[in-house]
Amino acid sequence: MLEPNGPLPPEIYWRRRALAIGGVVVVVALLVWIIASVRGGGDDPESAAAAGTSELTEATTTPAAEPSDGSGSSTADASGTSVSGTTAASTSAGPEVAPCADQSLALKVSPDRPQYKAGDEPSFSIAITNIGTSKCERDLGSGLQQALVYSLNGSNRLWSNVDCYPDADPAMQVLEPGGQARFTVKWSGTTSEPGCKAPRVQVAPGAYSVVAQLGELRSSPEPFNFS
Repeated sequence: MLEPNGPLPPEIYWRRRALAIGGVVVVVALLVWIIASVRGGGDDPESAAAAGTSELTEATTTPAAEPSDGSGSSTADASGTSVSGTTAASTSAGPEVAPCADQSLALKVSPDRPQYKAGDEPSFSIAITNIGTSKCERDLGSGLQQALVYSLNGSNRLWSNVDCYPDADPAMQVLEPGGQARFTVKWSGTTSEPGCKAPRVQVAPGAYSVVAQLGELRSSPEPFNFS
């Protein structure tokens, strides 16, 4: 490199040359970094966003599992005497559904216990089953479901759930073949007569039977005891 010439001391000129060379080096390095950044293709915010959108779309378009079919239920209540019931049958039917004839239905009643004490309130479960080969429609209103208590030999009628509460709204229901409607009737353990005009008294200890009735259809008697 040539020796500096001028009125100033030589070291001043050397310092100026060093600063100029350093500035050139910095500019060259900056240009190299800019070129490398443009060509490098590092993390791209737009690419990352596009990848996230793709994953979200895939997740939201995955079909959900179809819900399983369930069977419905309904409850029938009688006024006064406690009556409750459940059924998987529909409460409405189209014109193609025929009425349930007595011979297409089976009726069964069961006391909840075989033995009761004075003061107990027996519960009687009534099951109405369609034993036919096609679905049918029947009024299962509580005014038509009867539970009747007799002496064990059946000669003395002591009580019916419709004696004091004969009126009830109709409840048309459709029973599929093999379908069943179940109801529960609770008894206070006292006597009653149609019209509910006679005094009601507690039954004496002894053996009794209960019969279910739906219209003209009757079940077999089921025995139980009061002690």
